[in-house]
Amino acid sequence: MVFLKRNILVLFAIITITPQIFAQSNIIAAFEKSYALEKSGDYKKAADELKKVYSNESYEINLRLGWLEYNAGLFVESSAHYQKAINLKPYSEEAKFGIIYPKAAQGKWTEVIKLYDEILKNAPSNTTALYRLGLVYYGQKNYGKASTYFKKVVDLYPFDYDGLLMYAWTNIYLGKKREAKVLFNKVLMLSPNDESALSGLKILN
Repeated sequence: MVFLKRNILVLFAIITITPQIFAQSNIIAAFEKSYALEKSGDYKKAADELKKVYSNESYEINLRLGWLEYNAGLFVESSAHYQKAINLKPYSEEAKFGIIYPKAAQGKWTEVIKLYDEILKNAPSNTTALYRLGLVYYGQKNYGKASTYFKKVVDLYPFDYDGLLMYAWTNIYLGKKREAKVLFNKVLMLSPNDESALSGLKILN
């Protein structure tokens, strides 16, 4: 009787687990096909492969669909899938960075700024968020705000090309010529004959 009960339990486990294994195998195969199609530049078909195994509860599928649809120019759909990923994993920085792409493509800068602020609230030293938020304010010609974020990048990475260059240009627009000159010269240490740095120094001379 004990032996029979054990056999029944094993059989029940096989019946229960087998469909899950097949489902997981199908999902992995769909991801593999989507990567191949993405490599060939067919983002919509790459997304369609994942939609065949779509689950509303899958963070990974929603995240990848967000990326593929963004590249296919489907910004509304991309935002929706990234948002589902964020809802599933509220602390996910990768999903927040992801949704910023379609939001920016649609010119939704208020939402973009809010998303960067959310990332920085959790991770105040995230240099990617600091730098990109600086670029947003720089593009809006809000040089005072831009300077705040570029300064933080340079404080954390004092010999970083991108941070130094943008902080230098921001200082020019703020009328801080001496600071800008020092920063442009540091850029030239990293990238001798750098066109942008040389252009900046030409303006200052």
